Amino acid sequence: MITFLDGKLVSALPTQAIVDVSGVGYEVFIPLSSYDKLPAAGQSVRILTYLHVREDAHVLYGFMSAAERDLFRLLVNHVSGIGPKLALAVLSGMSVSDFKSAVVNSDVTALAKISGLGKKTAERIVLELKDKLGVAAAWEAASAAHAPTPEEEEANEAVLALIALGYKQIDAHKSVREMQQKGEAKSAQELVKLALKRMAAGR
Repeated sequence: MITFLDGKLVSALPTQAIVDVSGVGYEVFIPLSSYDKLPAAGQSVRILTYLHVREDAHVLYGFMSAAERDLFRLLVNHVSGIGPKLALAVLSGMSVSDFKSAVVNSDVTALAKISGLGKKTAERIVLELKDKLGVAAAWEAASAAHAPTPEEEEANEAVLALIALGYKQIDAHKSVREMQQKGEAKSAQELVKLALKRMAAGR
């Protein structure tokens, strides 16, 4: 599995980028949200990736943030009828935080406005993802008067990453909350690493 590319950006279009990693050029399909965050051609770049294996090809998808990749994984792995191309369209049409808020609030109308989605697919997304986003996304969907604390934001990102990796929401949330209470980790990345170790050890 290729999890990231660390090299020089050769060229980029709104839909794809080419990264030179030690003399090997990788073509990566990206959403508009990641295209906006790319550096100028010739500059160093690290792109998080998802390798999609088909019978006739191995296709690499790239993201400039972990939140984008986690949402991509959720869509591709947990919503029937959504493949990588449509998942990229979702990321290109709506920010990660707006998407999660729309799912938690069952805002099918907002989701259906995304190019290529339609009402039926939007309804399926809400139905199949609402429980998976659950408490984590509800933190972000809280009213503006009660913005999530930095700790809640890190926990939210960690929980969604674990769910995207196939863990149950209740287990991911419990593990992350326990580690935060004990002060074992602060960043989302540290929380995910420790949670994976704990779950692998059956604790």
